[in-house]
Parts: sequence; C-alpha cells; structure tokens
Amino acid sequence: MAVEKLSTRHLLGIKDINRNDIELILETADNFKDVINRPIKKVPSLRDITIANIFFENSTRTKLSFELAEKRLSADTINFAASSSSVSKGETLIDTVNNILAMKVDMVVMRHPYAGAGQFLSKHINAQIVNAGDGAHEHPTQALLDAFSIRQKLGDVAGKKVVIVGDILHSRVAISNILCLQKLGAEVMVCGPTTLIPKHIESLGVKVEHNLIKALNWCDVANMLRIQLERQDIKYFPSLREYAMMYGLNKQILDNLDKEIIVMHPGPINRGVEITSDVADSKQSIILEQVENGVAVRMAVLYLLASQRD
Repeated sequence: MAVEKLSTRHLLGIKDINRNDIELILETADNFKDVINRPIKKVPSLRDITIANIFFENSTRTKLSFELAEKRLSADTINFAASSSSVSKGETLIDTVNNILAMKVDMVVMRHPYAGAGQFLSKHINAQIVNAGDGAHEHPTQALLDAFSIRQKLGDVAGKKVVIVGDILHSRVAISNILCLQKLGAEVMVCGPTTLIPKHIESLGVKVEHNLIKALNWCDVANMLRIQLERQDIKYFPSLREYAMMYGLNKQILDNLDKEIIVMHPGPINRGVEITSDVADSKQSIILEQVENGVAVRMAVLYLLASQRD
C-alpha cells in the first residue's frame, strides 16, 4: 500500500486534521476492511512498532477495537488500566507515561477523563499519541468510523443530512462527529432537550431542533447518543422514562416517517431509553457495521501515523 502522509504526527482531535487527512484515513480503511474479511486477517505492517493502550477511564468497545486493530497490524502491545495501577496511588500522568516509554514504546493510545490530556502529553513525550476519548472533548476515531459507515452505506458523506440526537452537552462523540461531518460536506443538526444542548452550539454551524419527529423527517442519518448519566452532576431531565417518551426512537416512529433513514449509535446502547431493541436490530440500523468498521478505521489511523515516524 503506497502511503500518502497525514498532516500531523498525532491524532488528538478532528479539529487538528483537515479534509485530506480524513479522506486518506477513510481510503486506507477501505483497504484494511478487505484485509479483515480475508481468511488470514493479519498484515505485517507494524511488526516493529510497540503500542501502549493507556485507559484512565473504563472502556470495552474502544479498547477491544484498538487492541484488535494493533494485532491485525502485527504490532506489539502493552495494555494498561489506570484503576489497577500506581495512578490510584497518586502517580502523575507524565510519570506513568514516562515509565511506559522507558520500555521503548512508539505509540500511545490514551483515554482520559480530562479534556486536553492527549494534547498535554504530546508536548511532553516523544511517542505519538492517539486520543481514544478525552473527557467531554473529542473522540476522533469514533467520528472517523461513523463517517466511514455513512460513506459505505450511502456512497458519500457530502450533501447528506445527519442529526445527532441526545446528550450533546456531555458527548465527545457529538463534537468530533460535527467537525468530521462538516469537513466532509455534510449538513448537521443536533436534537435533544434544551438542558442537554450546549449554549452557542449554533456557532459551529449546526442546526438545533428540539422536536425529534421534525429532526427525523429532515435527516438522512440519525445518530442516537447514549444518555451519559456518569458525567451528569445534576438532573438535566425529570426521568429516563420521560426522556425515552420525548427523544427515544422506536419502530413506530421509524415506520411513520416519509422516508427510510439510517440509524446509528456509538454504543453502549441503553435499550429502551434512546433506542428500542426493534430499532437497534432493524435493517435500517448500521450499529454492528459501525463496530466492524471501527477496527478497519483504527488500523488505518495507526498505520498512517506509524508511517510518519522518523
């Protein structure tokens, strides 16, 4: 595979990359999608690279997806969970990472509860950083795999109308998706209760809608976000039941729309809250495709970043 270059050494957020970078990642992911569907799913592309997965927050899907991507590329991996480490004894972020780098690690995939943690780290250590989610700030690989999934289903992202529904205020997925979709030429709307829509979000060039049915009739794609109760320090709505009645997507709503739309969800799903089981498992849902595409997209990101190495 001939490698074009990304414009950056790290993947810290979608705001730090340009449209060409995004297109290159998606095209490279196309090739890796073929690889992971072959009988022999491994390529030796990162055989001499050591990658540390450092997760300061719990994660199942993203962590497994990165680990699988690294194994498919033949990289050596170190997995590190902060809850069972010296971080719980008061060790700082830089100390932790420097100790891992002393083991001669080339790349760090990091999830952290604080916004900007990856940016901070990239200024203090030599390894390349991939942001696997930082607080309510960004989750770039999720946005890339979502764009890849829309492109795979609809042929192109440009000109498509995408609504992101739910807890926009606490969502790193929403911000990364808005930036990524706009850079690829899509129109973006956010929909949810007033309390869960950030003030001044219109300054990002998105539409705001509080009526779910209107939003669904407008869009080609609905990305249904999870209510992030673990990040909510006050009550933003009366109850989950009331939220589900106002903003939950069920099969009856889907079937009553004037057109067929695509349904996405970054997971994990709260079935019966933001989306019902019959919608999650319907033919309009591409949730499982998103999971499969996540491995190919993360392979592409790691591969392209590794090719930047001196």
